[in-house]
Amino acid sequence: MNYLKAIQEISEVIPFIEEELEENKTPSSYSVIHTFNDHIKKMIRQNDRNLLFKCLKKMNNIYRDGDIMLKYAVECTFIYSLDNSTAFCSEEYRKMIFSHISQELQKIHSRQIYSHGT
Repeated sequence: MNYLKAIQEISEVIPFIEEELEENKTPSSYSVIHTFNDHIKKMIRQNDRNLLFKCLKKMNNIYRDGDIMLKYAVECTFIYSLDNSTAFCSEEYRKMIFSHISQELQKIHSRQIYSHGT
């Protein structure tokens, strides 16, 4: 899957995001994942669990099926921002969010956390 297919996939879950993704002057894997991540952050803050969990599942699928650029964008954008995005969540809500993230992405998150600053 490349970033154009990712736009289609994301638009299935969040139809109103398609126009925003297509308006980008320089579309790329990073811009697509960055925009998607911004919406996920809003869902976390607004406690919109139903749509959030669908989006997390879609992010898992994009990572699993994505080309190398999408994978790298997910790791550098989504995974890197997870702790910041969930910092003010209750422990229960944070655990629930992480339970909807694939084991592979959780391992990458752990690697980022434990290798930071070394």
